[in-house]
Amino acid sequence: MAVVVGLLGSGVTIAAETGRHQRVGEVDIYYGILPAQVAGKHEPTHEERTMHGGVPGGRDKHHLIVALINKDGSRIVDAQVTATVTELGMAGTSKPLEPMRIDDTTSFGNYFAFPGAGPYRITLEIRMPGARQPVEAVFEYRAH
Repeated sequence: MAVVVGLLGSGVTIAAETGRHQRVGEVDIYYGILPAQVAGKHEPTHEERTMHGGVPGGRDKHHLIVALINKDGSRIVDAQVTATVTELGMAGTSKPLEPMRIDDTTSFGNYFAFPGAGPYRITLEIRMPGARQPVEAVFEYRAH
């Protein structure tokens, strides 16, 4: 169940959810996490092999992918998205999520380390063009 809170005085909308989808305002936010090795299996010329500076090595590296959908069902392609991944009790890592255009679909992504089973908190800050305040979504994630 999503909990949405409008912070008084800040104008920031925040939502926390335990699934991989939530709606914040008029935006549906979906995320997925894939092992980095999956991108590394593509042909050397495939765009996924070179995005975000190339596929990092190591078993704990994963590709965080975020899709943003307007209430009318259209993809949001021009947002600025930042993700912070924090293993509970540890310091977090923040990175911009870069736009990724694959098969005529735009999502946002970058590589992060998920060294254990978690739990992890994934915080997304989404800045939409023309919006006065960012949208923030918080997800809890456990590796399986």
